[in-house]
Formats: sequence, structure tokens, C-alpha cells
Amino acid sequence: MTLIEIILVMGMLVLIAGIAVPRLMSQLQGRQLELSSRQMAAVISLVRANAQFDGKRYRIRFANEDERDEISDPDQPIIEREDDPMEEPGRFNPVLASWVRGETLMGRVWCAEVRLGKPSIEELRTMRESRGSEIEKEQIRAFEDFDPDRPPLVIEPDGSCEWATFVFTEAPRDYDLQQLEEEVRLELILDGFTGQSWLQRPFYDEEIDLFEEKHWPAVLRQDLLTSAVLTEDDVLEIHERRMLQGQEDSVRRTDEVDEEDLDVPLSADGV
Repeated sequence: MTLIEIILVMGMLVLIAGIAVPRLMSQLQGRQLELSSRQMAAVISLVRANAQFDGKRYRIRFANEDERDEISDPDQPIIEREDDPMEEPGRFNPVLASWVRGETLMGRVWCAEVRLGKPSIEELRTMRESRGSEIEKEQIRAFEDFDPDRPPLVIEPDGSCEWATFVFTEAPRDYDLQQLEEEVRLELILDGFTGQSWLQRPFYDEEIDLFEEKHWPAVLRQDLLTSAVLTEDDVLEIHERRMLQGQEDSVRRTDEVDEEDLDVPLSADGV
């Protein structure tokens, strides 16, 4: 090969890289919200496993406003452990193990809200109309030392914890969460008892109306990333698929009652 041929080949490679790399970076940046949410789910699984291994209580939280200047990357989750529950109960110290290090939330992604408790249609509707639900007020009173919008998630020595919903977004921090477009935020929902988690965009108003009408729980137990509006057939298909996989849930049609459901023997007092 002559020097000219080598230069031509190198030039073509540079040209191809100049075209491909920006597109690849653009695709990665466009998926940072989803990737960050999945990495957060992996961190929660690691914390649960370490809590069971150590037999100690762990805590996952995010920095308060007065801590942001003291932390190198204040948007990353903070992992803490109750090292001495007998002598110093309630005192959590930062975990410095190697598995804690690294970037969990990528780029401009940050956690805008943490909601404790199992999601319900009533809570979702209340949140649409007002930010002052009773559940949120209880959370504020229980965690007065923390940001009321982002209370800590405490994981017990057996790996169990409360249900939790982590809301991630790439919007500027001064944005009102209620004014964010549906596609700008993504929710990581955690079943604290089983440890199962999934990603879900916020429900649309028409979907909330459907779930409320059918008395269905606001729990899909699978990723919901498409922007298409969920229909009744979609939800029933999700439930049927879970049934086939042995993950029976309480979602069922309320406008259809089987005869065996009505054939219930009466007790001695007629109840």
C-alpha cells in the first residue's frame, strides 16, 4: 500500500467517525433519563442485598439544599447505614464501599420527587389537583429533617422497605413539577416487599379515569415507556400476561362477575 492509499483510508475513517459519533452521542443523551432510572433500580437492589448480608438498616436519600455545596455531585443518591443500632439508634453513616461509587444519574438527570407508599388512583388524582394530599403531609411530619418532596427510603435488615416512587427528570431545578410535560419525567416504582421495580411514565388523565372507573390499582408491574394512551384492552392484556407468568394481581374486570363468585355459602348467622 502506498502512502496516498493509507492517507485516503484514514481520511475515510475520520469522515465516517465524524458522522457516526455525533449521532451516537445524541442517542445516548436522549436515553439518559431511562438509563439513569434503570441504574437507580440496580443501586436499590444492591442496597437491599447488602442490608440482608450485613443484617443492618440502610437508607437511600438525596442531598438537601443546604448540603449541595458540600457534596461533589449532589444529584447522586446517598447511601447510608445504621452501623450501631444498639448504641446509636437512628444514626446513619455514609457507606464508602466500592459498589457505592460511580455515576448513577447521568448528565442532567436528577430526582425531583420521592413518594412513599403504594401508588393509588386516588393519590394520583389528588396530586393532579393539589400538592397537599394527606399522604404527603404525613411524610412531611415523619421526615422533618429532610426535603419533604424527597424523604429517605429506609431498607430494613431483611431487605424489605416501603413502596416508593422516584420521579426523575432532566428539566431545570427551578421548574414546578406540576408544570412538567409528561415526557419530561419518568417514574421508578419499587415494590418494597418483593424488591420488584419498573419504569413508568406518569398516567394521563384519561388513563386515570379508566382505572378509577374499573376500580383497578395503579400498579402495572411492568415498564410503561410508550407515549400511546393505555386502553382497557391494553390493561387486560397486561393482566393476562402476568397471570400466565404466575404473577397474579388484583386487576380484573368489575363489569363482569363469574357465577362462582356469587355462589358463596352462608354462615350460621346468615352472613
